Amino acid sequence: MKLAVIVGSTRVNRRSLKEGKWVLAYAKSMKDVDAKLVDLADYPMPFFNEPISPRFNNERQIDPGAKKWLEEVESYDAYVFVTPEYNHSVPGELKNAIDYITWEIDRKPAAVVSHGTVGGARAIMHLKEILSESRAVVIPTQVTFMGVSEGLDEEGNLSQDILAGHYNPEVSLKAMLEELKWYSDALSTARNK
Repeated sequence: MKLAVIVGSTRVNRRSLKEGKWVLAYAKSMKDVDAKLVDLADYPMPFFNEPISPRFNNERQIDPGAKKWLEEVESYDAYVFVTPEYNHSVPGELKNAIDYITWEIDRKPAAVVSHGTVGGARAIMHLKEILSESRAVVIPTQVTFMGVSEGLDEEGNLSQDILAGHYNPEVSLKAMLEELKWYSDALSTARNK
């Protein structure tokens, strides 16, 4: 499985980058997984304002930053979107990046890892709907992470307090990535027929 771990916030001092590194490290430890961190901060693009839906525009003029993003996204078999919760939803930059997508993630599995108030659960709820409309196959399992600031260092390593606590988010992450891999293998076979 070629996996993109997409960091869905571009904010200065964002915690999503730490969380993305945590997901990436675990994904890289899995057998038959080639994982890469894809940081939205590396793909600056203007607000989506194309005159008609890109799915139906044969004469589409794509912004160069968006084109770079779309080419990167299309090259993967599966996705983990790492998002904070902003105002009970996802960051505008993440929604904007997804709005540019046409068929790049069609019939490919996607999962969501979040953080924030109530672990980012409301952001997950919204992002799953958005990804579904983008034709991704959104898997049921997700990971919510409360206390990212204290629970992860800058390199994405879990703190000893988290590891010793009652809730270890790594258990949820392992289950989610194993399910994502299963979906990726099954959908890859189906797409190749």
